[in-house]
Amino acid sequence: MTISQLPDDAGHALLPAGLQDGLPPEAAHEAATMERLIDALAAHGYERVKPPLLEFEDSLLIGPGEQVATQTFRLMDPISQRMMGLRADMTPQVARIASSRLSRAPRPLRLCYAGEVLRVRGNQLRPERQFAQVGAELVGALAPAADAELVRLAAEALQSIGIKNLSVDLSLPTLVGGLFSELQIPESARRPLRAALDRKDAAAVKQAAGDQALLFDALLRAAGLVDRALPMLKKLSLPAEAQLLIDELAEVVEQLRREAPELRLTVDPVEHRGYEYQTGLSFTLFARGVRGELGRGGRYAAVAGDGHEEPAAGFTLFMDTVLRALPAARRGNRCYLPFGSDPELGRALRASGWITLAGLEPEQNAVEEARRLNCSHLLQDGEASKLENM
Repeated sequence: MTISQLPDDAGHALLPAGLQDGLPPEAAHEAATMERLIDALAAHGYERVKPPLLEFEDSLLIGPGEQVATQTFRLMDPISQRMMGLRADMTPQVARIASSRLSRAPRPLRLCYAGEVLRVRGNQLRPERQFAQVGAELVGALAPAADAELVRLAAEALQSIGIKNLSVDLSLPTLVGGLFSELQIPESARRPLRAALDRKDAAAVKQAAGDQALLFDALLRAAGLVDRALPMLKKLSLPAEAQLLIDELAEVVEQLRREAPELRLTVDPVEHRGYEYQTGLSFTLFARGVRGELGRGGRYAAVAGDGHEEPAAGFTLFMDTVLRALPAARRGNRCYLPFGSDPELGRALRASGWITLAGLEPEQNAVEEARRLNCSHLLQDGEASKLENM
């Protein structure tokens, strides 16, 4: 059916592309799942913060916020006459809170959050423009143990809601750029070499890398399962800064093998797309048989308004993908209370976890009314009786 064929009043229900209403029971399922994830993060000492939906763009779009500047809706604040931005990602806001409102809080500072974000446009992998995020940020810690904690925490949170068969793809988005500088790769060769690495085109990498063809080809090939890729990376002769990244990666992998041996770990040392604001180890979470990324995270610099930078790392879980990894939402046990039922019976049912729907006027057939309202049970003779038995 085309828009012109819709009923005259249907236009009132149309929403812009990429936006949708959350309906029962999915909306309640998403909210409950987000709270369970937050509970898992809080159990590890990550305290919840609640940033506003919009704020001044000069604070919203600094540091990691620069990455989503083109995806940010802007509007003029009628009170201050300053430009404001509607958040496209919550990480920049949490980083701002850490570096301003909580600047004197003890480090390392552990924070978590949950909320909706809105972006100017979707993409092929995520056409939705509004979606929910749950995440955690660890501010003021540089040790590889902090990176390992976040990978383990993200996986544990997902496992706590029933998602299994997780895999984590580890990457070093600053490695290639650092090598360009340390090896003095000519400016004219950097763009074609980066493009060839992004395409995983070995022939083009060798052609663009010149005297360093063997090194960049080896980096390209050192990808895949960590048991195969990490030994290949360790064998390479690298400049000091690049070697430090590999050493830190090895330390994180060692901790994850010890503390989360069930995780399937892979490495792609040259991947950087989507990690442009990251300053170190980054990671993406997947689950077998689930389309799309469950979440991603990594190391970055939390930038204060005065330009001061503080080391930070974190991750964001994407609720649209998370929900696809879970069984479909379903209503719980709902008991219909016929009109005039004893209120105490309803209170007792709710106290024991039931959802009750009370009749608002006398019904001719309580069984049919209960079915019409999608109830699973009917209060009859003082007890909740299954409708399927009636």
